[in-house]
Amino acid sequence: MNEKMFNIGKIINTHGIRGEVKVHRISDFDDRFEVGETLLLVMENKQPIQLEIDSHRTHKGFELISFKGFNNINDVEHFKGSYLKITESQLTDLEEDEYYYHEIIGCNVYSINEEMLGTIKEILSPGANDVWVVKQPKGKDLLIPYIEDVVKSIDIDAKKVVIEPMEGLLD
Repeated sequence: MNEKMFNIGKIINTHGIRGEVKVHRISDFDDRFEVGETLLLVMENKQPIQLEIDSHRTHKGFELISFKGFNNINDVEHFKGSYLKITESQLTDLEEDEYYYHEIIGCNVYSINEEMLGTIKEILSPGANDVWVVKQPKGKDLLIPYIEDVVKSIDIDAKKVVIEPMEGLLD
């Protein structure tokens, strides 16, 4: 399988004895974990395993998922620490001005004065808007709120984001 794959969740632990796993979500598409969806389980040094979601619920900020044919804790115990992925063909077409995390992470961030500020290394979703974590060449990471007042342009092909920092943002 040479198709590109994208992380949508990481299995943190098992949950109960009936084969449920506790998943840390890495996607803001709710339909990724719907019953009947197909995911790939990627474990280190092993071929990806195709899994079909049999049940899904959210509990204390985590996704609790079981897979068809895996009905016992012993079936899923070795899944801990593995990533759940989708293939490129499973990506949904986005609206204009919408982006996938993998398109934003790795972009270089510049101020409107063309000053290179750093590279986006992570995206946090604490509440009303996402926050982009920018690794600076020196010093602490910058936290950039993904809001219209701050983010002025995004060029995915050039991997370039231009921001207009609010007062105190770069301190």
